Amino acid sequence: MKQRIKLLLLLSISLILITTIVTEPKNKIPENIKSEVDIALHHFPELEGISIEFKFKKNIKKSVMLAQPTWSGLLKPKNKRSYKILISEKFKISGAEFKTLDVPRDVLIGWIGHELGHVMDYQQRSNLNLIGFGIRYVLLKEFVKKAERAADSFAVSRGMSEYILKTKRFILNHSKIDEVYKARIKQYYLSPDEIMEMVKEQENSSLL
Repeated sequence: MKQRIKLLLLLSISLILITTIVTEPKNKIPENIKSEVDIALHHFPELEGISIEFKFKKNIKKSVMLAQPTWSGLLKPKNKRSYKILISEKFKISGAEFKTLDVPRDVLIGWIGHELGHVMDYQQRSNLNLIGFGIRYVLLKEFVKKAERAADSFAVSRGMSEYILKTKRFILNHSKIDEVYKARIKQYYLSPDEIMEMVKEQENSSLL
């Protein structure tokens, strides 16, 4: 009798979990950025079915946005992984404070596209490699450069060059943004000229 009750209880819990997994939406997107996220996601059909949660935070150190795998996702196969893209509500650089939602729409789409480029990079790595990625990103500046340029490259190769360029120009041409932060962007990310060169190469290869 006790075993039968335990079995029924186990079955009930299993059904609840299955129902939750099936009915829960793959992506969790705040309503106030849904249209921008949808535009960016449209450029990454490979990420369809991958669970990505977009979440606002009061502040993210040294970043406006941050893409990272969930801990539970690291225990699953690639096609079952889940990710979070954290978005700072505000960003402050050398006394100039901006609400992230107040930046031009295309700039916001470009920022989101860059983070989705990180997710694309993560999806090509094994779980063990992804853990090593996190360690190297924290410890090695040269690896940061490699990772950020890879994310830019993924976004550009998926047709987001105009959005990425607008994001770069917003940062590099904004008079109130500190030169130290601009130098970081120049050091670790693709430059506008490199992005344009990538676009030309894509156009030339498509003509062959």
